[in-house]
Amino acid sequence: MKSNGLFEKSWSPRLRKFAAVSCLLLFSGMISGVAQADLLQSIKDKGTIVIGTEARYAPFEYIDHGKIVGYDRDLLVEIMKGLPGVKVETHDLPFQGILPGLSQGKLDFVVTAVSVTKERYEKYAMTSPIADATVAFAKRANDSSIEKSEDVVGKIVGTQTGSGQLLATQGFDKKLKKKFGKGMAGIKEYVSFDEVYADLTNRRIDAAAQSLPPLLYLQKQHPDKYKVIVPPFGPKFYFSWAGRKDNESKSLVDFFNKRIIALRGDGTMKKLQEKWFGFAMKTPDVLPKPTL
Repeated sequence: MKSNGLFEKSWSPRLRKFAAVSCLLLFSGMISGVAQADLLQSIKDKGTIVIGTEARYAPFEYIDHGKIVGYDRDLLVEIMKGLPGVKVETHDLPFQGILPGLSQGKLDFVVTAVSVTKERYEKYAMTSPIADATVAFAKRANDSSIEKSEDVVGKIVGTQTGSGQLLATQGFDKKLKKKFGKGMAGIKEYVSFDEVYADLTNRRIDAAAQSLPPLLYLQKQHPDKYKVIVPPFGPKFYFSWAGRKDNESKSLVDFFNKRIIALRGDGTMKKLQEKWFGFAMKTPDVLPKPTL
């Protein structure tokens, strides 16, 4: 391309060299800035980590005398021993708002029982499993019409909207229709499982579809009200915690993973599960790819 005299004069060899060096330094600075963006280090510097949870999911997390307690909370206390001096700022949110809050950067990490589905596995950095999440049904203790999972044909089942439990229930409904020509009378969705249990008690639904560990806890707390149908009907899957799937968050996700695996290995996780659920769960160090 031809240049006029002004262009040639303005871009002499010396100026061209200066411009090239300046661009290189600018680009290097940008790369360095990106490399230095580290969420774990930022948390250490601030002395605070912002956690999202749903404190309406006993025994994982719930409110007792104004404080959040439960299995997840105790596990978090053990994990945070690896970050001395860092305080936990907890945001108690409806489950449907927790993962979006993480994506929007309003939360550093999600510490609540998140059932790992294909979509979540792809979108978020899910930790090593913290508990089994396989789904089963609970019925009213005095209801003799449901003795096995397939007996929910023609029944109304309740579960949480936007949950892995909902996906498992919908999948089971399809299997029932294929096998019997008809499935459930309906699947009713709720914001929280506390609402599901209330409607089960009040006969607005016939069964609750929920992960087995919290259902067994529910049955233990209220044996006169609820009975769990075993074996579970859903495919094997797990509960995990969640971080963002980006370079900035990788160090924090790695920290949580290492601590969870260590607590599984030294028996701490087993003791906490026995404390809150009454039994221990076998969970792998590496999260399997989900089928739901």
